[in-house]
Amino acid sequence: MQNFFQRLDPESCTCAYILVDESSRKAVLIDPVREQVDRDLTLLNEHQLTLEWILETHVHADHVTGAAQLQAATHAATAVSELAGVACASRHLHEGETVTFGEQSLSVIAIPGHTAGCVSYLWRDRLFSGDALLIDGCGRTDFQEGDPGQLYDSIAGKLFALPDETLVYPAHDYSGRQVTTIGEQRQANPRLAGKSREAFIDLMDKLDLDAPRKIQVALPANRLCGREPTLNELM
Repeated sequence: MQNFFQRLDPESCTCAYILVDESSRKAVLIDPVREQVDRDLTLLNEHQLTLEWILETHVHADHVTGAAQLQAATHAATAVSELAGVACASRHLHEGETVTFGEQSLSVIAIPGHTAGCVSYLWRDRLFSGDALLIDGCGRTDFQEGDPGQLYDSIAGKLFALPDETLVYPAHDYSGRQVTTIGEQRQANPRLAGKSREAFIDLMDKLDLDAPRKIQVALPANRLCGREPTLNELM
């Protein structure tokens, strides 16, 4: 049976991933989008999969997570970095932990810089890099405790230390690309390849990007695992 699904939300260009343990049919879902919950539940049902974990790479600012709805429908546990500020998560992850589903496991790599609470997940030969390392790019560092020096250290010191052939699946791609490799990004990523830490910080500090369109809605909702805040929580 198929053990890996890449799912795109066309509005936010978010890539969600479903990983499957073939023997038990247990699965994890990384970075779900609220508007795509029905689609993802349909896939799980069609393949007779049991969703064990709903994993976030960080608190996203451009879409609302589908974690709360998926958890209500499947009773799966949720997990996010211990530094993400998401008290409602079932589990708060830190560097070096593993997340198991059936006979499979993911390794957690803490990669602060885009946000303080960013993590990547390493599964077999595949890295789910979140927004930290993108295809020919990287996450911005101008909000949510972003720090360009930390991001450089996370990518250069941890992600680029992985084998060249490691497949990289980012949380976003705005050009329809699906996958790259560590080797390709180490050699050719225009924001990182051949740049010193100081040059990278200077580049990131001068980007002058517009705020994400949904940030005012997405951040408070995602700190609540994707559910709408109550009136008391808004006050």
